[in-house]
Amino acid sequence: MKSMSLKFLLVTISLIIATVISAVILIYQNTGIEINWAIVGGGFIISFVSCLLLLLFVHFFVFKKINQLFVNVKNFRANADNHPSKPNYTDNEINNLNQEILAWADDRKNEIERLKKLEVYRKEFLGNVSHELKTPVFNIQGYILTLLDGGLEDPSINKNYLMRAEKSVDRMITIIDDLEAISQLETGELQIEPERFDITLLAKDVIDAQEMKATDRGIMLSIQDNTKPIFVYADRFRIRQVFVNLIVNSVKYGKEYGETKIRFYDVGSTILIEISDNGIGIAKEHLPRLFERFYRVDKSRSREQGGTGLGLAIVKHIIEAHNQTIDVISTETAGTVFSFTLKKG
Repeated sequence: MKSMSLKFLLVTISLIIATVISAVILIYQNTGIEINWAIVGGGFIISFVSCLLLLLFVHFFVFKKINQLFVNVKNFRANADNHPSKPNYTDNEINNLNQEILAWADDRKNEIERLKKLEVYRKEFLGNVSHELKTPVFNIQGYILTLLDGGLEDPSINKNYLMRAEKSVDRMITIIDDLEAISQLETGELQIEPERFDITLLAKDVIDAQEMKATDRGIMLSIQDNTKPIFVYADRFRIRQVFVNLIVNSVKYGKEYGETKIRFYDVGSTILIEISDNGIGIAKEHLPRLFERFYRVDKSRSREQGGTGLGLAIVKHIIEAHNQTIDVISTETAGTVFSFTLKKG
């Protein structure tokens, strides 16, 4: 239908031009003598054929190039990673090409903005890695230099400094292990090994392991009263990491004499797990970046507590590796709720 309408348009334009030329010839011949209709007819035919050929040339050689350019741009955008939107196409090739080029320019603008954000994130990440590793390295260097300068012979400090150096080494190993775990989760090298197990027993086991730390701060850890087992299909070891990270965070950064609760909800084909506390909460502006690597709400306090700043990033990657989601809701001075889903077992 599109090609027929275009052909009709070309013929119509040619007829109009030929008619105008014939009319001009007729006017020039209308000087009181007999009109030579052969000249008028010949002029009309020649004009019509010439215009039609010219317009067909423009169509087949110019518009085909425009169509090819349109197809190339469209295919290029279709193969982009950002799943571009489709413009509203019409029967006008030039308009379609214009729409596609404008959409392409918009895609490139968005891509540039995304790359700028990634560059900022990369710089922040490298700076954070450098800072996190630099602190224990400098500590170890200071302890060793002190021992070499005579402290090794002083029984009052030699063992103490060696223990401090070991603690800094352990911190470096923890940071490196966490970075390796995140890298493997992101690239898919770290395979999830799902199995059917009782999630309530795992939660109780983690609570028992963290009870002493919680008691030191007067924080009560509890799990909802549930006599029936709740089975999920997931990687037991990795989900244990999730529980440990979230509960340790609630103990480290919660208010003294607070409470951390674990609840389970049956939601269709999944189990929703909530870990909530009534601690100091998290400001709204921090929530969008909470799961970023090395992102800290309170940098000074976090480093004093000995965290690597990678715990929540690992948690997010583990849950996403299970094709599930994790969310956080928090209100300053009221507390924080982390919730994630797991497939029923």
